[in-house]
Amino acid sequence: MEYRANTQRYEQIEYKRCGRSGIKLPLISLGLWHNFGGVDTFENGRKILRHAFDNGITHFDLANNYGPPPGSAEENFGKIMAGDFKPYRDEMIISTKAGYWMWNGPYGEWGSKKYLVASLDQSLKRMGVDYVDIFYHHRPDPNTPLEETMAALDLIVRQGKALYVGISNYSADETEEAVKILNNLGTPCLINQVKYSMFERWVENQLLSTADELGVGIIAFSPLAQGLLTDKYLNGIPANSRAAKSWGFLQENEVETAIDKVKALNEMAEVRGQSLAQMAIAWLLRHKQLTSVLVGASSVEQLNDNLGALDYLLFSEEELTEIEAILNK
Repeated sequence: MEYRANTQRYEQIEYKRCGRSGIKLPLISLGLWHNFGGVDTFENGRKILRHAFDNGITHFDLANNYGPPPGSAEENFGKIMAGDFKPYRDEMIISTKAGYWMWNGPYGEWGSKKYLVASLDQSLKRMGVDYVDIFYHHRPDPNTPLEETMAALDLIVRQGKALYVGISNYSADETEEAVKILNNLGTPCLINQVKYSMFERWVENQLLSTADELGVGIIAFSPLAQGLLTDKYLNGIPANSRAAKSWGFLQENEVETAIDKVKALNEMAEVRGQSLAQMAIAWLLRHKQLTSVLVGASSVEQLNDNLGALDYLLFSEEELTEIEAILNK
């Protein structure tokens, strides 16, 4: 059946300006890190993407290596782009990244101009688009001069392959240096994508304030700590969960270590009339420096639960103090 987007989609969600740019992002964006690869059910991913756009999510975030296998998330997104989203391309912010391993040999990862330009060319082909809205360097490269990496991002914009550039996993000092180089080249840094959740708070030490001063947006990934900040593990580790897989980013011992905090936070969320996931997302969005939160979803129902966070974003000082007490136990 031909897809026609919900005509009321822009009434479903709030948009926030990204740093000092002209771009606004939805408070919740959709990441395709998991659940959209070649090992996943294509039609399920398609339903999630359609539902996201129908609810005002305009920002879809990918990377060259998302899958598995690497590249397959972009390929699947490209199929959905061609089949469903082509008429709406100008209403979307599509981002991709390069920095982690993608192909064999000395030019298949990190931050050289060779790798970044080649990787984006491959990504554009996989997605079937002429350009991306945001292209990120995915991680700092300790062996390539930052000037080379930033010059590659500048070149990519001048070639018309990306409208904006960003960085990911950069510390406050690294962000400041990258922004300075990009400003001198004439291609401002739009955004820094960082891992941030109740259980991963390094960005609070300096990065949030630095980004604010520099006019750079911040978008958080893994806001639910790979599912730990949900009700999934309250009664043990389900057989089909990420923690049950030996190769995943979330391991069984991490669940066991954090479960008492998770249960206490879940009780707080219930008092607030929210799910734990909703409270965890709302807790991030309370920061004025945060532009958007990237969520992953394995089902339409899960995405709906995450979107429900926007129904109640306020916290009292007492609630924030209680959350700090739980997290610092």
